[in-house]
Amino acid sequence: MSESVTLPKALRYFVDAAEWTFAKTLPEWPHEYIVRDRVDRVLFAALAHHVRQYGIEQHFYQRVLTYFAEDGLLYWTMEGPVEQTTIINRCKEEGSYENRLRDRTLPHYNQAGK
Repeated sequence: MSESVTLPKALRYFVDAAEWTFAKTLPEWPHEYIVRDRVDRVLFAALAHHVRQYGIEQHFYQRVLTYFAEDGLLYWTMEGPVEQTTIINRCKEEGSYENRLRDRTLPHYNQAGK
């Protein structure tokens, strides 16, 4: 997944330096996120565009999201125009829906794939 394209140096520095927040609302799906209003907005937008341009579409239950993989992590945004994106998420690659489905380790998820 996304192996031939890597993050440009500025975005690599950005993701390494950003203060990512653990998402407490979905502990069965460990991931972390950054919020546009709390980080450099230009680099946030550049990262969101990079994820959408070079990522690969995969499922999360019924949803199809675009995921960009690098250094063992998956980055993604929610649906909608990049200009309206307020959150970028990331998790370990082994924690993706596709990997957990394959490994039969999907948690019970009672929100219809939201």
